Amino acid sequence: MIFRGKRLIALLVSASAALSFPSCSAEVGQVKIHRDSDTSSQQQENNEAQAATTTEETTTTTTTTTMVYRGNIYDTNYNLLTYGTYANDNEDQRLYGEGYSYSFGNIISEASAGLDDAVGDLLRAKNPNPVDGRENVGQSVRLTIDANVQTALSSYMANMGIAGSVVVLRTDGSILAEVSYPTYDPELFYSDPTYGENLMSGTIANKAFQNASPGSCFKIMSEVIADKNGITALYDDGTWVDSGATIVNWDHDTGWYPVPERSLYSAFVNSSNIFFAKVFDQLGTDAVLSELNSLFHFCDPIYCDFGPIENNIEIYCLDDLRRSAFGQAYVRTCPIYLAALGREAVFGDMVKPFVIQQVVDTNDPYTETVKGSAPYEVIASIPENCRGNLLDGMRGVASNLGLYIPENYEFFAKTGTAETGAGDFLYITGCLRNVADRTGEQITYNDYNEYKASGSYIIVMQVQNPAAFGFDFASQTGALYQGIIDTVLAY
Repeated sequence: MIFRGKRLIALLVSASAALSFPSCSAEVGQVKIHRDSDTSSQQQENNEAQAATTTEETTTTTTTTTMVYRGNIYDTNYNLLTYGTYANDNEDQRLYGEGYSYSFGNIISEASAGLDDAVGDLLRAKNPNPVDGRENVGQSVRLTIDANVQTALSSYMANMGIAGSVVVLRTDGSILAEVSYPTYDPELFYSDPTYGENLMSGTIANKAFQNASPGSCFKIMSEVIADKNGITALYDDGTWVDSGATIVNWDHDTGWYPVPERSLYSAFVNSSNIFFAKVFDQLGTDAVLSELNSLFHFCDPIYCDFGPIENNIEIYCLDDLRRSAFGQAYVRTCPIYLAALGREAVFGDMVKPFVIQQVVDTNDPYTETVKGSAPYEVIASIPENCRGNLLDGMRGVASNLGLYIPENYEFFAKTGTAETGAGDFLYITGCLRNVADRTGEQITYNDYNEYKASGSYIIVMQVQNPAAFGFDFASQTGALYQGIIDTVLAY
């Protein structure tokens, strides 16, 4: 049996239906069934059409469609990130503002399936007024991203040699920064055929929006599911052998085991795989998938303005169910989702991430033509009675990372060490909650500079090359994460 998302897909295939299953890297949970129509009326219409012998005069009409050039993309502070050139007719060549090609290449370029592609329809909707005397230029988009923070984080990752991604989310759901490294220059990519051939594998991808195993960051969800179902203490073997499969805790060989009655708090802070595997084992597949979707919108797609977030969970056997509890087996998600999850963990509600602040006039980016995406769009919530225990656990994890947190913030975190086919990926999903936070007021910001005084930040760091630093576990990456905190708060 295969469970995809919350759906049990039965293999019921008749002679008139072709059923195809997407791979793990494809869109998950979407099954297309093609059926041949065999109604009598349709058959009669087809027969009559085939039998018709009427000779008709055929007239061919050629229609010329005028190409609409894409408008510009600006950051939240109206810095010009991307624009087009109209030098050659029917060639929509994209150029980047000075200093932004590398820091925004993976996020905007069509080569990376970026915003130039994702919001292409908006950019090609004709501008209200001619641009440079042209009627065929589209309107422009203002992003929620701060180019100064984006570029500074990109430089930080390059200087430190961090392969992976960083996502910074405001509590209204707006993305402040979305960095993927290593990166590339999209202008060179399109102008020099040999440039792309010399890039490292994976450079073109946007790692912030690319699915991978999340490791123990998934335990944010597992902890809430356990608490909601009243499972707050279990026997922890350290090494659990059952049905021919073995699950171990990261510290299984320390001599601390067994723990006869491990608490939920201890299991979360010390990141016990066995505790949460036993929770999922007790609840069963149907209950787990139902809770994941209803509490965290994990199984169904989240349709964002930059494209759909499509998580993956597949359960073929009992061992898959157990390992899913700690973000392994066939569990996949992206750092942007982890940021949304971090927001829900600390504030109780998951809000849909977004990046379009406004659609604006290409002649004057300060003039709005269409409103942007709605802030504070709640798509999932943690039950009130389960929020306190999770926050206590995330405080406990945060206190073990050795970070300096400014006095006007409180820090919450969950670490994750994920085994992947490309080696281990290390994560910190954290939240800097401002002591003066005003998220509950649901303030709508036209100028995000006004957010800084009371704003909180959800920050996800993904390190895909831990061996370069000699790291074995995510808990060792605190110094790298500190640099990201310092960079975000510097602007």
